[in-house]
This record gives sequence, structure tokens and C-alpha cells, in this order.
Amino acid sequence: MDLTAFLDGFALVTEPANLLYCLVGVLIGMLIGVLPGLGPAATIAILLPITYTIDPVSAIIMLAGIYYGAQYGGTITSVLLRLPGEASSVVTVFDGFALAKQGRAGTALGISAVGSFVGATVSIVGLTLLAPLVAEWALDFGPPEYAALALLGVLLVASIGNGGMVKAMISAAIGLLLATIGRDSFSGAERFTFDSLQLSDGIDFVIVAMGLFGVGEILYNLEERHGKPHVPAAVANVWPSRKELKESSGSIGRGSLIGFVLGVLPGGGAVMASLAAYATEKRISKHPERFGRGALQGVAAPETANNAAATSSFIPLLTIGIPANASMAMLFGALLILGISPGPQLVDENPDLFWGVINSMYIGNLILLVLSIPLVGIFVRVLRVRPAILAPITALITILGVYTINNSTFDIFVMIAFGVVGYLMKKLGFEPGPMVLAFVLGSIVESSVRRSLLIFDGDPTGFITRPISGTLLAVFVVVALWPAVRLLRGRRAARSAAAEPAAPTPTRGKADHR
Repeated sequence: MDLTAFLDGFALVTEPANLLYCLVGVLIGMLIGVLPGLGPAATIAILLPITYTIDPVSAIIMLAGIYYGAQYGGTITSVLLRLPGEASSVVTVFDGFALAKQGRAGTALGISAVGSFVGATVSIVGLTLLAPLVAEWALDFGPPEYAALALLGVLLVASIGNGGMVKAMISAAIGLLLATIGRDSFSGAERFTFDSLQLSDGIDFVIVAMGLFGVGEILYNLEERHGKPHVPAAVANVWPSRKELKESSGSIGRGSLIGFVLGVLPGGGAVMASLAAYATEKRISKHPERFGRGALQGVAAPETANNAAATSSFIPLLTIGIPANASMAMLFGALLILGISPGPQLVDENPDLFWGVINSMYIGNLILLVLSIPLVGIFVRVLRVRPAILAPITALITILGVYTINNSTFDIFVMIAFGVVGYLMKKLGFEPGPMVLAFVLGSIVESSVRRSLLIFDGDPTGFITRPISGTLLAVFVVVALWPAVRLLRGRRAARSAAAEPAAPTPTRGKADHR
């Protein structure tokens, strides 16, 4: 690690303008986390047009603050309303709302704030130490390695999608297909443009993202929350006691480790980390029956893990150029819009941005800890605002943002079309995340595969003979075949259980009767 560049990054973050953008990003993230349904991916998508007029370092600092700030904001609605404001806060609902019904909502929110800060800080330290090493290792990557890694990323996200593997794979396949629309960069031939000049350059990532996550989420949440008033629970005694901190210390430590590891993996992210941390705590607990009825560990572990994962997911984005989840795909698109190519060269070519973003997380999470407790009362009032009021404002901002990209009304209609698609996907149980991620990685897959074939003179076995790409493809095959293997093993176990003869029922002889 270059200590001089690291310290220069801190000096850059402490500039008043960057501190302001960090504060704004964290506050927006907390607010978006409180509002059920919208989420950081949709918010980043809506705000992407604003980044055109902001310094690249300041823009990414703000967008990153939105992402990890939303992780805590989602806790508030999970505890007070039994309504997860963020997907990663779904598990917190089980014990958080149970604690609120017991009059311990303040305790749940307080322990969540502490756990979130500890998990994020541990993950930032790991990010600081590991990211440069991963970037050096990634310098050996060529087109074959990038092709294999991008394919593996799409498959992992599709495999771990919330809507089921088949539906996630369909979403990813549609995303790959959408990435081919436009003029072929190698031959210049037009593909799937239907003789439309507006589609000759392909579909802009911002339009797809704002349609699927912005308009689609607005429509879906309007329908889901219509006529369902929610009254938040009362909040008191927010600061946890020493006994409660001691009781939750083990859960916070384990959640930090689980979150950091799963956040690095493509397709892992905050949702998987929170689920894994909760399952771990319940499995090792001496009183597993308390989980779901108000166990403090059931709040501390998932909240710590999702914040740790939100931070560590920046490692594959910044060092390899592969987004690990939908929100990272939004940040990936923001970097490309700003003319910055994330990858192993980012550390050397843009050290200000690389270390500025990482070091801003130290300050951002400290701001979260300081502000999260006092602002709970304000966020409770925000929860009382009707969706019918918030939705039109969000829709107007989305439409204006899309129009300002190319000053084109055609882009607005395309965004609305993707909004309808996103709404229908949510209704039918399809996750839009794999589609967006595959759309982002589609161009990387296509260009890397074609360049690799040029290097190998058309011989596809070259992908296998190179050590790194061969290993990644082997992992790809294992992940792709694992569901089929599990299904076959389950069927064999069922057959063997059915074939075993039933144990004879003991009968009493005549001597037993008196």
C-alpha cells in the first residue's frame, strides 16, 4: 500500500466540498433507506445525470455515501413498521419488530447503529489493506480473464437471485440481449435497431437503470402500499446499555467477518450477508427459540453484516472492474459516465479517486453513527408521508434527469417502457438486478471474448489453457452444475428413504396382560 497516496486521499476527503458531498450522500442514503421500496440502486440511477456537473471524486463520494447510508436507513422501518426499507433489512424485521412490540424499539435501533458502524469500519480497514493487493494481482488479467470473470459474475448473481434461479437466469439473459442492441464495435453492423437512428448507438445504461429501478419501483410500491396505513412504534431509550452491548458483541464480530467475505463475492452483497449472519447466530445460539421473538442478536448480526458487505463490495468494483451487485452496477455506470474505467489501473491512473472514495467511508460511517440516533425522530415523521405524495415528485425528478442526458424525448419513452417492464417483473417475481448487471457486463463479455478469439486465432481452447481464465471457467462450470447435482442428490435420498422397509411395530404378548 502506498502510504503517501493513502494520506493524500485523506487530505482530499477533508476538503470542505468533499465533506459536504459525503454528508449529503449519507443523509440521502438514510432517507432512501427509510422510504420502503426505493432503495440505493434506484436512487443512484435517478441521480446519475447530476454527476455530469460535479467533480468525479465528489460525485463518487456522494453516490457511495448513498449506498452504505441506505443500509442503516432500512433498519428504521424494519423495526418500527415491520416493513423493510431495504432488501438487506428483511431479516431485521423478524426480531426488530418483536423488540419494538416489547417497548424496546430504541434498543434495537441503537444496537443496529453500533453494529453498523463496527461492521463498516472493520470492512473499510480490510478494503484499505486488500484492495491494492487485488489490483496488483488483477494486472495479469487480459481479455480471456475478463471474459471468464464477467461470465462468472453474471452467473453468480443469477444463481443467488431472490426470485429463484430460473427467473434470475432469464433476467440475466434478457440483459445480455439488450447489451447487443446498437452498432457492432468490431464490424459496424447494426443489430436489433429496427432501422431506428436513436437505437444505433445502443440503449443508454442510465435510461435502463432509471426505468427498471426508478419508474418500476414507483409503480410497484404505489400498488403495494395503497390503502395500507402504517403507524410507527414509539421510540425511547435509544442508547444501548453495557449489558446489551456485551450481549451483542459476539454477534457483531461474527457479522463483520461474514459481511466482509460475502460482500467481495459477485452476487453476495448485503442481502446474502444479512441472511447468512442471522442463520449463523440462530444455529450457534444456546436459545434458538428466542429468535423471531425479540432476540437482540437477531438484530445486531444482520445489521452488522449488511453494512460490512456494502463496504467490501467496492473491492471487485474498484480493483477488477466487476460490479458485485445492482447498486455496484450503478456506480460502475457512474464511473464510465465520468470517463473513468474501474479496474487494476485505477490505483495508478486515478489514485485521488481510488483513495478518496475509500477514505471517505471512514468519515461517512462516523457521520452515520453520530447522526443516526438523533435523526430517528425526524425519520419517523417522514414515514407518515403518504406514497401518493412522494411518488409524483420522484417520477418528475426521474423524467427530468433522463431528458437532460441527451435532450431527447425518445429517451423518456424508452425509460417509461423499461419502467413498465420493471413493474411487471416485480409482479411476476423476477428480480431486475440480474438484468441490469448482465446489461452492464454484456459489452465486457462480448468484446473480451472476441478479442480473445483474435489472440487465439479462433481456437476457443485458449481460454482453458491460460491458468487464471481456466480456473475461473472451472468455477463457472461448478456453479452452473451445482443446482442439478443438488437436485439429483435430493431425488436419490428420497428414493432410498422410500425403499427402506418400515420398522416393525412392537406388539405385546399375552404375558403382558394381567
